[in-house]
Amino acid sequence: MLEKIKPRLQGLTIEKIVFLTGAGISAESGIPTFRGEEGYWTVGSKNYHPMDLATNSAFGELPDDVWGWYLFRKTVCHRSQPNPGHIALARFEEVLGDRFLLVTQNVDGLHLRAGNSMERTYQVHGNIDFMRCWNECCLDLFPIPQEVGTMERGQKLSAQQRELLKCPKCGGRSRPHVLWFDECYDEERFRFQSSLKAAFDCGLLVSVGSSGSTNLPTQMVMGAAGNGSLVVDINPERGPYARMAEASGGVWFQGGAGAGLKALAQAMGIDLR
Repeated sequence: MLEKIKPRLQGLTIEKIVFLTGAGISAESGIPTFRGEEGYWTVGSKNYHPMDLATNSAFGELPDDVWGWYLFRKTVCHRSQPNPGHIALARFEEVLGDRFLLVTQNVDGLHLRAGNSMERTYQVHGNIDFMRCWNECCLDLFPIPQEVGTMERGQKLSAQQRELLKCPKCGGRSRPHVLWFDECYDEERFRFQSSLKAAFDCGLLVSVGSSGSTNLPTQMVMGAAGNGSLVVDINPERGPYARMAEASGGVWFQGGAGAGLKALAQAMGIDLR
């Protein structure tokens, strides 16, 4: 499947290589997308859909319930482990060094747990392990204290947890460090311009497990393809990025993240062991 572009892959000796990951790679670790039944959260007698809860507006009205939902999500993520796809990307970074950049839409932190560095990992939708001031007294990110503990489905936020989740700087309310549906990308928190520039300037962009349903990743793939970069889409399903890749002279690898990244490494002459 990658044979037809093998000469181009092996010719990428100095170019920047950008990997773009979506929910598909984390699904292989057993993390649900939270847009299905797993994502619903009950407040009183009402069931909330993730798109209803994951907003700044909802947090203003139901801060304890939104925090409870995110702490439950964090618990699910921490019970999962990096899979061969995550491990392969950590190894790619070891081999490629400063030629490597990872842009992930996932907030689960599994790339960092697998060994990718913060410096070369742009978490464009945030990271569920961190919080920041809701009143924006500063731009600092704070690790969620371990003492907050786990949260099970249906569990209510305790007074102790509420106290631990205050902004360490001003003592006001903190919020999860995630990009909500009623918010926009920016450079300071989510590396918006840096991600676009990297995609537009790279020699190869590899999309892994992305559905093509969010704005910044789509701009990245379109920009890379439009600027003559080689585009490879690794995904079990044929989606918009597969079509963009093929239209620009790249390929769609039909399969999971681990298998696809292993095949890519072999085609590039890179040993991931």
